[in-house]
Amino acid sequence: MPPTSVLFVASECAGFVKAGGLGDVVAALPAALRALGHDARIVIPRYDVIPTQGMTKHATPLGVPLGRGDAWSAVYETRLPGTDVPVYLLDHQALFGRGYLYDPPGAVAPDNLVRFAYLSRGALQLCKALRFVPDIFHVHDWPSALLPVYLNTVEARGPLARSASVLTIHNLAHQARFPASELPLTHLPWSELRPDSLEDHGAVSPLKGGLVHATKLTAVSPRYAAEIRTPAGGAGLDFLMRARGADLIGILNGIDDEVWNPATDPALPVPYDADSLAGKAACKRALQQEMGLAERPDVPLIGVVSRLSEQKGTDVVFAALSRILDLDVQMVIVGSGDLASEGYLLWRSHHGGDRFRAWVGFSEALSHRVEAGADLFLMPSRFEPCGLNQMYSQRYGTLPIVRATGGLDDTVDNYDAATGEGTGFKLWDLTVDAVVGTVRWAVETYRQRPEHFARMQRRAMQRHFGWGEAARRYADVYRWAVETRRGA
Repeated sequence: MPPTSVLFVASECAGFVKAGGLGDVVAALPAALRALGHDARIVIPRYDVIPTQGMTKHATPLGVPLGRGDAWSAVYETRLPGTDVPVYLLDHQALFGRGYLYDPPGAVAPDNLVRFAYLSRGALQLCKALRFVPDIFHVHDWPSALLPVYLNTVEARGPLARSASVLTIHNLAHQARFPASELPLTHLPWSELRPDSLEDHGAVSPLKGGLVHATKLTAVSPRYAAEIRTPAGGAGLDFLMRARGADLIGILNGIDDEVWNPATDPALPVPYDADSLAGKAACKRALQQEMGLAERPDVPLIGVVSRLSEQKGTDVVFAALSRILDLDVQMVIVGSGDLASEGYLLWRSHHGGDRFRAWVGFSEALSHRVEAGADLFLMPSRFEPCGLNQMYSQRYGTLPIVRATGGLDDTVDNYDAATGEGTGFKLWDLTVDAVVGTVRWAVETYRQRPEHFARMQRRAMQRHFGWGEAARRYADVYRWAVETRRGA
């Protein structure tokens, strides 16, 4: 089979607009596929926070069947920054010119079914306007999950009928359901409102429909692909994940190993690599100075960069915080979340003496400096489909302390005190005692077995988490999907 043509259809893309890891994947994977010779392109909405300067506006507007007729919009074309990946932006400002991606702060957008039905159907209309028939439509989570449903229904006898679809599950817990009365607005047939398609407890579930209709499914790590088949991890859809188990494969996300490279990172005061960790010690001193901590090279410094949420286990970290600090460590937390969590962190930081500081909000440069300056990185997630920070940490020689779930389990090798092997420390039960006990284990290793700790740092820094291998595995899935779709 010759190189594949694939159109990514997603609600976000780093370099334009991003709310989370989904946006990173949608930017990085097409670039990696392009490097392998595949024709990878991207379609996203043109939110009003995305400027159009320097973009090419298509001469003909795009009509998308929606609501009581056609929704017309402009189409802008550009390239993914730093690459030759084409990016098409669908510009319907009544739907996307709102200053937010999904929901307004503290509220819910009432027309999200229409908004993201427009994205899915609009991508199909765009292909017909361009006379571009991709081998694969690659969609992501619920916002573009209706595309495989359209492909198998209203487009079943059209020019795109031979195109296959792949749906990637970034977080199965993020589902959206809408009143059944809104289904006609999507122009999908009523016959799809059934339990083995779009219907979920009487409501319309775009994600469920996509999971049924997509040719193949992927999850963002092998362990997560297994977890979502169970009642504990399946977010109410485990039965469907088991039913489609033969079509579901876990492929670990990568990271941008050029952006996350301590040898060239412009955010760091001193560069370093696995052959010389002196620069890491200098980064630790600089972080202690920046955060107002005591400049002690002997004390283990623990970093956290996270959303403050139950998924990330930050409630357990807060409950364990005093006991962790009693181990004579320093700790830096960077993150944002609900007002109560942020207020608690600010209060603890104010009373943190020379051992604890928090920075509420998000700073890309500070997150790099925390990864470089910390000795250990704490990430005890309740569930973690893939996770990126544990990979960043290893790249920077900062040993992660993680709960063995999802991508955290796949990417961190647990320390073996008998041999000195490993790249981090794992816990299994998300309790205060388990978190404190595992941190104590890591701190004792740092203090009592420094030669093991240093070998683990170097081993972690030599691991490869780039997108090349993931891109090759996705190319295999694409070929598998095309063969299935075309009856080979």
